[in-house]
Amino acid sequence: MTYTLLPGTRAPVKAWADPWSIEPEAARQLRNIGSLKWVEGVAVMPDVDFGKGATVGSVIAMRQALAPAAVGVDIGCGMSARARNERPHSR
Repeated sequence: MTYTLLPGTRAPVKAWADPWSIEPEAARQLRNIGSLKWVEGVAVMPDVDFGKGATVGSVIAMRQALAPAAVGVDIGCGMSARARNERPHSR
C-alpha cells in the first residue's frame, strides 16, 4: 500500500489513508504537528481521527522531544462496555 504526502508541512506527513477521508480538523491537526521544528515526520494510519492533543491513528517521529499527549490517545478506541450482573468474590 502506498502513502500520500500531506502538503503544507515542514516535516513529511505520510498518510496511509485516503486523503479525502481525513476530516478537516484532523488534517489541520496533522499539518500543525508536521510544522513543529522538533518533528522529523508523521505517519498517518487508516483509522485517523481528530484527537485531544494528538491525532488518533498517527505516529509522530521527534528529535530530542517527548509528547505525552501523543502516548495513549488511541486507548479504547472502538471499544464498548457491557453491564454485567456479577459481583467480585470476597475473601
